[in-house]
Amino acid sequence: MAESYPEDLKYHAEHDWAKIEGEEATFGVTWYAQDALGEVVFYDPPEVGATVSKDHAYTEVESVKAVSDVFAPLSGEITAVNDKLGDSPELINSDPYGDGWLVKVKLSDTGELESLMDADAYQKLLSS
Repeated sequence: MAESYPEDLKYHAEHDWAKIEGEEATFGVTWYAQDALGEVVFYDPPEVGATVSKDHAYTEVESVKAVSDVFAPLSGEITAVNDKLGDSPELINSDPYGDGWLVKVKLSDTGELESLMDADAYQKLLSS
């Protein structure tokens, strides 16, 4: 998969993305993050109903290189986890913006959206 940063997503400095749909959002890791991680071999999803806080780690992804924290780009309550990743964690590598999503969250503070970057700003961060 070629490097990409879809325009319809918002980005966090810790290399996470959020797809905003009203008061809900889907979270995942960016192409850059999965590329830096290398081959993902294990994903331990958080519990549905758990609360996540912006800028704080909410789960871990294990690759052949290391175990890495995944940071929440926004705060809220987890409403769904991607069960497919239990058997197929490599989807995080092969389709980070599609089948490799991590969690869905009901947002508790939509004002936090202001702090996230668009695709252009995120790519500037990567090249700095």
